[in-house]
Amino acid sequence: MNALIRSSLLAGIAIGIAGFGYLALGGLAGAVLFSFGLLTVVGYRLKLYTGTAGFIKKNEAGQLMLILAGNIAGCLLVALLSRTSPLGLQDAAQKILELRLKTGALRCGLLGIGCGFIMTTAVTFAREKNYLPLLFGVPLFIMCGFTHCVADAFYYLCVPVSFLKAHALEVLGVYASIVLGNFIGCNLYRGVSGSSI
Repeated sequence: MNALIRSSLLAGIAIGIAGFGYLALGGLAGAVLFSFGLLTVVGYRLKLYTGTAGFIKKNEAGQLMLILAGNIAGCLLVALLSRTSPLGLQDAAQKILELRLKTGALRCGLLGIGCGFIMTTAVTFAREKNYLPLLFGVPLFIMCGFTHCVADAFYYLCVPVSFLKAHALEVLGVYASIVLGNFIGCNLYRGVSGSSI
């Protein structure tokens, strides 16, 4: 279990660093650079919620929640580091969170399905040493506004604490919806096709 937690923590750090780059640069260039996070996860075989949910077996659901907790902890470490940056990352993160709150929990969850499908597809191909779906998939989900629960965890943890506290219940509702949406999307292929990946 310790290995699982360490792997999940490192995956969260990788996504946090990718998110740091996205907040610093933004736009298509930032979305492309975000691919570094998933490339790191796949290359080191780390445990990421959206890289694992589509391959999980029925008796491993508890492990998936541990993976998400470790991912969030890793994101927190990078979010704390981001507060030392002079690049205005907190403002960029707050704009993302404001957009999520405006979009609402239901629509954020539905958008999360698209991200989950892309992530499982990208990881499936990357395991076969084909990285093109990963390199295109990550910018695709970002530019489409599809929600990713680990990336969002990083963004939310970068937001000024006062704003986060003022909207805590709304944020939790939106976040839970994204986690569920990602899970559905990650399992969309095997659910519809009836075959395992």
